[in-house]
Amino acid sequence: MTGREGRGQGYYAPAGGLPGQDALLSGRAVFTEAYAVIPQGVMTDIVTSALPFWDKTRAWIIARPMSGFAETFSQYIVEVAPGGGSERPEPDPGAEAALFVVEGTGRVTLDGADHPLTPDDFAYIPPGRSWALVNDGSVPLRFHWLRKAYEPVDGLGPPDPVFVNERDVAPHPMPETEGRWSTTRFFDHDDMRLDMHVTIVNLEPGAVIPFLETHVMEHGLYVLEGKGVYRLNRDWVEVEAGDFMWLRAFCPQACYAGGPGRFRYLLYKDVNRHPRLPRAWGGR
Repeated sequence: MTGREGRGQGYYAPAGGLPGQDALLSGRAVFTEAYAVIPQGVMTDIVTSALPFWDKTRAWIIARPMSGFAETFSQYIVEVAPGGGSERPEPDPGAEAALFVVEGTGRVTLDGADHPLTPDDFAYIPPGRSWALVNDGSVPLRFHWLRKAYEPVDGLGPPDPVFVNERDVAPHPMPETEGRWSTTRFFDHDDMRLDMHVTIVNLEPGAVIPFLETHVMEHGLYVLEGKGVYRLNRDWVEVEAGDFMWLRAFCPQACYAGGPGRFRYLLYKDVNRHPRLPRAWGGR
């Protein structure tokens, strides 16, 4: 196995461990009414979770539905040792899955067909499909797993599966930015069957999101590489590769790319659906 086969772009992934007893009790973790920041330094061994029917596997669960906060998705960083994996990865038949590989190699079997997993690969698995995952390599397989309860629409079927490598997707430049701000889109954004988008946001050194985005979509943002300064609600927060930001709906947001290299993050947001309305008393 070459370094590129095992490491891809060299994106940050946690490896666990614990800080020594001489470390300072300080850090950048923040949880507010509008956002949370989970920095790379707190993703240690003692905050991992085991999952039913997964062998030789541990997960950092970095987002989960919480009433009054972000409610539409969960996100894991999953580490699977060689030979590990699951024949029953998803317990919820109504859940859809998006996977993004940052280290190692493996294989997804979907409806009996095998699909290799290598660094920078993205996979989308629609709800109700039979799938399995195994690490068939010689080093740990590390990937992001986003889970969402799919919201069906009468007259539209579920989306199709997607298997693609990031390097085969041309970034989509944002208007009026001279290509300094772009998005790598794993989905067709005109496909109304989709109820979520997963993209990589690319910012060249010094590039900026020049206004406070304030909108209904919830966000999960995992910094893949580089560093930046993010405006979250009323605060400016420094972030770097390995940090995760969790934003509730309508949290104002903007950022600067700090350099010297690119600032890039994996972005989740919920899309293409009417907000659910509360029912009046009596169920009508």
